[in-house]
Amino acid sequence: MVWIQMIAAALAAGTAPASPVALPHEEQVLTVPGFADFLAVDGDSVWATNRGRVERWSRQGKLAEVAMAHPCGAMAVASGSLWIADCKDGTLNRIDLQTAQPIKAIPTGIANPKGELNVVAGAGSIWVASDGAGKIARVDPGDNRITATIPVDAGTFFLAFGFGSLWAVSSDAQSLQQIDPATNAVVRRVKLGKQPGFLAAGEGAVWVQEQGDGTLARIDPATGAVSGRIKVGADLLGGDIDTGGGAVWLRTTADQTFAMVDPRSMAITRLGKASGSGALRVAGTGLWTTAHDVHTLSWWSMAPRPKE
Repeated sequence: MVWIQMIAAALAAGTAPASPVALPHEEQVLTVPGFADFLAVDGDSVWATNRGRVERWSRQGKLAEVAMAHPCGAMAVASGSLWIADCKDGTLNRIDLQTAQPIKAIPTGIANPKGELNVVAGAGSIWVASDGAGKIARVDPGDNRITATIPVDAGTFFLAFGFGSLWAVSSDAQSLQQIDPATNAVVRRVKLGKQPGFLAAGEGAVWVQEQGDGTLARIDPATGAVSGRIKVGADLLGGDIDTGGGAVWLRTTADQTFAMVDPRSMAITRLGKASGSGALRVAGTGLWTTAHDVHTLSWWSMAPRPKE
């Protein structure tokens, strides 16, 4: 079976995780015409950005489609809605999860028109990097209004929410900024490696892709100290990151589809074959990945790691 071969290869390479986390296996591939990229989990389904639209998919096929000018970046699911940036219109768009109908386009501005950014939910709000000069917009889902504009380092595009804080990465300043939602102010900055990008908060730490260095940095959310760093590849340009199921997950662009990192030992398990760029999200008993260069969306079921 495919998953046995992948596990055996990881063990032989000495890269398998030290802890007994679940391993993905049995890839189910769905053909998605266009350019399926960023993902947001919605129960047993997933939303994917595509050219001129955002689509909802299940393992059985496409469920819904919503037209947009230029949907871009990672999305958030909160308050019964999908929250997604539109890089052409410069708006934060709200879509009803039940009806797949647009609710509101909020003129926040979008910091990175090229599309590499995150919309995230936390502290009862929706957050989006709104100005490349260094601003984050905070939106109240109760009335769809901007309640705060937070000054940050220039080139701040990448966000995550966790451990009671908003975390923001600037590639230009090579910084991780911790923002207190009670004061809407930066309370800590952490110096990072070359060209930091996407990040995730979970599994006990804040994890940042240092894309130019090809490394994954682990930051202690209590102290801001870089508590670990692992070399994943020559670079991590254009990938994605998520946490869940006892591991950190990296969508990569060389050698493998994605890598699984043990959050304690930082040992790496490399899974799947190289398939170009895309995104990933953990979803309960499995993992969703996209590969827009080959026009696919994949579901990887989880299996317990076999005893050694």
